Amino acid sequence: MSTKTTKAAVIGAGTMGNGIAHVFAQSGFDVTLIDVEASFLDKALAVIDKNLSRQVKKEVIDEAAKEATLGRITKSTDIGDAATADIIVEAVPEDENLKEETFKNLDQVAKDGAILASNTSSIPITRLAAYTKRPHKVIGMHFMNPVPVMKLVEVVRGLATDDETAEAVVKLSEDLGKTPVVVNDSPGFISNRVLMPMINEAVYCLHEGVAEAEAIDQIMKLGMNHPIGPLALADLIGLDVCLFILEVLQNDLGEDKYRPCPLLRKYVDAGWLGRKSGRGFYAYD
Repeated sequence: MSTKTTKAAVIGAGTMGNGIAHVFAQSGFDVTLIDVEASFLDKALAVIDKNLSRQVKKEVIDEAAKEATLGRITKSTDIGDAATADIIVEAVPEDENLKEETFKNLDQVAKDGAILASNTSSIPITRLAAYTKRPHKVIGMHFMNPVPVMKLVEVVRGLATDDETAEAVVKLSEDLGKTPVVVNDSPGFISNRVLMPMINEAVYCLHEGVAEAEAIDQIMKLGMNHPIGPLALADLIGLDVCLFILEVLQNDLGEDKYRPCPLLRKYVDAGWLGRKSGRGFYAYD
């Protein structure tokens, strides 16, 4: 794939979707950003504008590059507008029913040869691919948050993903300035299969009164050289997302070691979802 000729579509304009659109557009791709409501798209473009302005202030890019990037993004509320894209990245909320519907719809509208990628953080790619008639063209592109900053793309091969698709997505990730790491399909892949038990254990430490949230995070930052503590990271990811991933791991792998801490479930029930709700393990303005 060449950035000079490739058209991209991103389905879902939330935190991950707008970051993915930002990176594609900044790398020279024409991007169609698609969501169900125009207000979601307007909010996403405002976030992209703000993040690009931050890059200008840091002298990573200049004002002309910012305007060119914004000019490559087209907003749409019609999934049919993904029909001309060579690569379509699904970034809808982490709900398998919603992703199933999205992949079935994309299978109907995407052109022959188009790659259907999912940014899912935990749902097996093989299962998502089975909702289409082109499972060999379905692959995982698991970007990290915040997408414009984080270098990793976890490239996840489903059972039916062919070599051509995998090789194209590795090259594409490099074109985006990312570092692709290829893994085989498994619930939670590598990133969340390792990360979520750590976050869950940190929540158990808080739940059992071993230490306060600040102490738990400080120990992991200073003692393990982590840039952010596990509880603050959970707030950044979203406690509802962490809970969902742990449930997928427990259900699909059948291991009690992935059982979500009751305190995590209680916080989600209370609507304390982290940064996006203003309250999680920490309070946010």
